[in-house]
Amino acid sequence: MSGTSPTSGEPHPMRRATDRDPASVARTASLVVAVRPGDPDTTWLFPQLPAAVREIILVGAGAVGTGRTSDGVRVRRLGPWNCAAGDVPHAGLLAATGDHIVLIGGDGSMSPREIPHYLHYLDSGFDFVKGSRFIAGGDTASYPLVRRLGHRALLRLARQLYGQRLTDLWYGFCAFRREFLDLLDLREDGVELGAEIVAHALHYGLRIAEVPSLELPRRHGPSHPRTIRDGTRILGTLVSQRPRNALHRIMAGSG
Repeated sequence: MSGTSPTSGEPHPMRRATDRDPASVARTASLVVAVRPGDPDTTWLFPQLPAAVREIILVGAGAVGTGRTSDGVRVRRLGPWNCAAGDVPHAGLLAATGDHIVLIGGDGSMSPREIPHYLHYLDSGFDFVKGSRFIAGGDTASYPLVRRLGHRALLRLARQLYGQRLTDLWYGFCAFRREFLDLLDLREDGVELGAEIVAHALHYGLRIAEVPSLELPRRHGPSHPRTIRDGTRILGTLVSQRPRNALHRIMAGSG
């Protein structure tokens, strides 16, 4: 990996020789939003968009069509699909045209005002940036005990399998470079908004950063997490995507 810092002239430790210099290229971002049946109103998003977001793709419930916000941001509505909790039809991600793709839910629990933090890390050389509610500066309005315990067990397994110390697998606020879209293994029936897409990023060795994120209360009432179903699905993905040296790492860690 190499590259030159515009201020010091020294190679940037996280930038490949093929990466574009963020100081010389104005990058744009596409915001893909999972709109579920309980999230009919998405207009709250528009006043919170940072300048880098020039396209919004609303996937799920609601009418299909194209328009623009008062600031000239293109709005595309794809669907209708029945977006179950945690799922985004792959068409929404594939339709994105920006240099970076940001993925959030449409229930109001993820704030678009946090997007510049994610884009900063992408422009600094990381390939995949995910939010964490469990590092300094992050928090969550509600996290049931059973789900918290299950999450801790999955985190422990992920660390053993992949050798990376992530702090939040289940949270779906993430951003990545569009050129890595094919590596994230999108399926016809959709892609998990949180852990599955992270597992694929780990599997292919993408450079991952976590940033603190505040999970807010849903705008349309409390969520109804399916802890067992979600946990089983994430467990299967972590195991199926494990690297070849995972068993050796586990054995070494238990010795």
